[in-house]
Amino acid sequence: MLRNIKAVLFDLDGTLVDSMWMWRDIDIAFLGKYGIELPEDLQAKIEGMSFSETAEYFKNRFQINTSLEEIKEEWNRMAWEKYTNEVPLKEGAIELLMYLKENNIQAGIATSNSRELVNLITQKLGIIDYFQSIRTSCEVERGKPSPDIYLLVSKDLGVSASQCLVFEDVISGVIAGKNAGMRVCAVHDLFSEADTGKKKELADYYINSFKELLI
Repeated sequence: MLRNIKAVLFDLDGTLVDSMWMWRDIDIAFLGKYGIELPEDLQAKIEGMSFSETAEYFKNRFQINTSLEEIKEEWNRMAWEKYTNEVPLKEGAIELLMYLKENNIQAGIATSNSRELVNLITQKLGIIDYFQSIRTSCEVERGKPSPDIYLLVSKDLGVSASQCLVFEDVISGVIAGKNAGMRVCAVHDLFSEADTGKKKELADYYINSFKELLI
């Protein structure tokens, strides 16, 4: 999988860190403040959206009478404690990052999360120094499944798309990597387990754990 690869690009939530579970809890609590129950189709609708795109979607769909910045600030506050105390790295992630560093393979993060939260979790887990580029979808025109975020990170690293490998846990992210012309490995995550078959169909590779790469 890593043959002829000069850069590895990671999604963050559900891929590098085990955090997708908490966003459903946050959505339930946030909408509950407005007397709104979590719609069953919500996660599918917002999958891959940037933090800003998601805030705009919430504001328009649920007629929330606060600014986009206030919505994002509230989400950051709600997620801060969970990221600080409850979100771990995925199994084998640190070993893979160490392997990449030892073998002079560059690493980047391409996340739909906010800059504040990606900085928090990468510093808290002690992995920030393994990455030569960390970008959020708020820095590009379109979120996933558009390839914009992955193309931006590969540009930062000075590596052509054909020499990049992407790790992603959700369908929109897998499509984003493929749309960028990169090889993509889908990663198992309990949150998107129902989509396993589709992820295997779309991606070049599939793993249950990063530990599989280091055997």
